[in-house]
Amino acid sequence: MAYNEKLDRAFWAMRLGLGATAFIAGADKFTNLLTKWEKYLAPQAKKKIPVRNRSFMRAAGIIEMLVGIGILSPRAKLASYAASAWLLSIAVNLALNEDYDIAVRDINMAIGAFALAQMSDAHNRHVKDQDLVEDRLNAA
Repeated sequence: MAYNEKLDRAFWAMRLGLGATAFIAGADKFTNLLTKWEKYLAPQAKKKIPVRNRSFMRAAGIIEMLVGIGILSPRAKLASYAASAWLLSIAVNLALNEDYDIAVRDINMAIGAFALAQMSDAHNRHVKDQDLVEDRLNAA
């Protein structure tokens, strides 16, 4: 399948959207401006984590910021797979907390992150192919 401009636009929209969202949500774990994140921890998780809920959410925030930066970096494919797995684990926690509506959204975001990882592979191959063509044209 040929890589075209529409796929490229979709790739960049997903990359910027998911990367920025992950980073912003992670950063907000330190400020709680968007919401009080601790309320989303399932009772089962609260009982098992060996640190205060606030500390746990800050650690989660660091992971989310790193994933967001990764999606925006040249390592978008790997970071997108990580985001997909991370979002699925969050969805499980939300379902245990009976926040089903938010869990469904996170599952959809996980699917989007998986799709972005797949698109990253195609995008990277396209860029390499373009570079190869340009190198051959310049050598001729």
